[in-house]
Amino acid sequence: MNTSIFPLESTPAEAQLAIKEEFGFFGDWSERYQYLIDLGRKLPAFPEEWKTEENRLLGCQSLVWIVPQGDAQRLDFNAISDSAIVSGLIYLALRVYSGRSATEILATQPDYIADIGLAKHLSPTRSNGLAAILAFIQDTARNHA
Repeated sequence: MNTSIFPLESTPAEAQLAIKEEFGFFGDWSERYQYLIDLGRKLPAFPEEWKTEENRLLGCQSLVWIVPQGDAQRLDFNAISDSAIVSGLIYLALRVYSGRSATEILATQPDYIADIGLAKHLSPTRSNGLAAILAFIQDTARNHA
């Protein structure tokens, strides 16, 4: 069952540029946090039966479940969190990486994090969670490459 809406852009670089441009519209971080929350609400429905310990991502303070599907040519990720902001962070990561080949994923650094100033504005626990999400995506791609 693939319910992914990703990729939205043709390449990871285009996705990162679009994220940078979108976040550039907002003047302050309260607006950016609200936008993150809004993005999290756009994640595809995540089946309740997927919310298992096996699919739970450790390293996040919030509850996060992630399910990879596909092969080296195309890896799709479905994920959700019980936290609105973390769901927004998941949306951004999936926008860049989901629906891409393992090679594309491994070749793409998450530059959008620095480009939009995200690292400076996340709590240490959310930063750890984002790092865990990105590491899971990279590890999955490495295992399929």
